[in-house]
Amino acid sequence: MSNTALVTGATGLLGRQVLAAFKRAGWLVVGQGLSRATPPTILRANLENPSEVERLLNETKPQVVVHCAANRSPDQCDKDPEQARKINVEATRALARGTSSRGILFVYISTDYVFPGREGEAPYEADAPTNPTNKYGEMKRDGEIVTLEETRDNGLGVVLRVPVLYGSAKSNDESAVNVLIDAVWKAQDPNAGVKMDDWAQRYPTNTEDVARICLHVAVKYLREKGSIKSLPKILQFTSEDRMTKYEMCEKFAEILALPLPGMIRNKQGNDPYGPVQRPYDTHLSTKELKNLGIDVRTVDFDAWWRRELGAFKK
Repeated sequence: MSNTALVTGATGLLGRQVLAAFKRAGWLVVGQGLSRATPPTILRANLENPSEVERLLNETKPQVVVHCAANRSPDQCDKDPEQARKINVEATRALARGTSSRGILFVYISTDYVFPGREGEAPYEADAPTNPTNKYGEMKRDGEIVTLEETRDNGLGVVLRVPVLYGSAKSNDESAVNVLIDAVWKAQDPNAGVKMDDWAQRYPTNTEDVARICLHVAVKYLREKGSIKSLPKILQFTSEDRMTKYEMCEKFAEILALPLPGMIRNKQGNDPYGPVQRPYDTHLSTKELKNLGIDVRTVDFDAWWRRELGAFKK
């Protein structure tokens, strides 16, 4: 009898790949979505409603839930924190409580933005103190806390922190990396004045790699369910491809054989008066995954994008 996985946010950039990874491994996989749900593969459920969370778990009866659904925009979280908290914290609490009471493994996708990212501090180990610089990071940190609190008694909650993600997208604005391609095209106008950050160090990571890690973590933790309390509860995964957003744009421009006449390199860092402060370097240590024997190698950023964008090259 095959295991069943439930993936929240299954219509999103990461959720689609997690769904595909479990399916390729022979699992019965059910996704959750809202506006883009397509039953029966992706069920419609509002995770902000605890009764719908209960219904979803009762209907799908999974062995593992991978919680990808989130408001991942720092700017949106700052503009409407009350609404963002409903999905980033309260929905996480309901899922963690519901899975824990049913003996289901719960994998919560978190972010490197839980760390302050001050110069000289990275890489951060999984047990390093968190101190987010913006509301998005605070909410994801709070999601970690409720995950571990609700699953403390049986140890069935796992936090997986990841950095900025890229991958196959239905539209470029699904990813803070993919959307930079649009900026490159806009910058073909010498008068465009596209300001691009060349300060914060980012570690763009492919969604297919993250999905593989989710699968391997689920297999490992379910296989060792009898001693699960001894396994680490906070895991971290990242690529080692370090670059700023401006440097990513340079790579895209090189692949597409385009200049960047309308792009302005911005090395100023955070505007001290700006509403959303972003960390400088939140590079994650992957030591806990390595200790579990999980392969943390990732696809090469440049190679993946050369394949992806090759058809558009002039």
